[in-house]
Amino acid sequence: MTQSNNRKLTIARAMAESVAQEMRTDDRVFVMGEDIGELGGVYGNTRGLLEEFGKERIRDTPISETAFIGAAVGAAQDGMRPVVELMFVDFFGVCFDAIYNLMAKNIYFSGGSLKVPMVLMTSTGGGYSDGGQHSQCLYGTFAHLPGMKVVAPSNAYDAKGLMTAAIRDDSPVVFMYHKRLQGMGWLGTEPGATVKTPEESYTVEIGKAAIARKGSDVTIVSLGLGVHHALKAAEKLSEEGVEAEVVDLRSLVPLDRDTIRESVARTGRLIVVDEDYHSFGVSGEIIASVTEHDISVLKAAPRRVAFPDVPIPFERGMEQFCLPNADKIIAAYREIEAG
Repeated sequence: MTQSNNRKLTIARAMAESVAQEMRTDDRVFVMGEDIGELGGVYGNTRGLLEEFGKERIRDTPISETAFIGAAVGAAQDGMRPVVELMFVDFFGVCFDAIYNLMAKNIYFSGGSLKVPMVLMTSTGGGYSDGGQHSQCLYGTFAHLPGMKVVAPSNAYDAKGLMTAAIRDDSPVVFMYHKRLQGMGWLGTEPGATVKTPEESYTVEIGKAAIARKGSDVTIVSLGLGVHHALKAAEKLSEEGVEAEVVDLRSLVPLDRDTIRESVARTGRLIVVDEDYHSFGVSGEIIASVTEHDISVLKAAPRRVAFPDVPIPFERGMEQFCLPNADKIIAAYREIEAG
């Protein structure tokens, strides 16, 4: 392995590197969004790009998500490959028509004669006392709506590969990154997200989950920050002789149901960890994917660890009380064992 392949990157640096590499090889790729130019993005995802590519291809926009996301849809349909940042996923409400009635549907509406090769990257996650309008994940909201691919990496290697794959894809891709995984010091960072990341360009297949930890006693399925909670819970459980298998979804659309089902068939037990809301979301879909396929593989009822169905509290103690963590995952396993 070369020295460049031994280096470790944060997710933010991995995303920026992927975008830069694609911009160097494809003149159709450009970036738009709020504070993505001189600031380099609030979360560092576009740092260094303005200096290399200039204001024509790194475009700071006014605070008008409907306008610049709508413009990106038009540019994509006209042959460009825009990468657009929606600073907080919570802001989707002001530009949902552009996202879902244009970006997601125009390939279908045109009978496939139009392509919409664009990436919508957006931040997710709480834990910072940012309140209910800056702290959501909303994975299930985007995954529920047909026409868009949806990815959510847990580490820098996957983030770079998924971003490269997303930029090259002829369909719209929603790239959901968790604030706590970005490597920005002022946010605090999960150390496990900063991993060895090759310098050369590569792709990670959209729609293929990964086994982050092998085990035989229980399957823990999650995405983004939840994968790290699951790995920490698995380490604690291993001290008691319980070996948990951790499945990192990486993509929600397409959803790799086969990897989930194969893991549960080996372990017989299932816990789903999701920072999105408890009801009508990803956790329920994963459980249904197993039980509808073959409920006989389960030795016990599945459990889910998710955010309760309440607006995210501003007060830190209340917010932390609601968020998933390793201790809650271990408690869910205890419930399974107790029957």
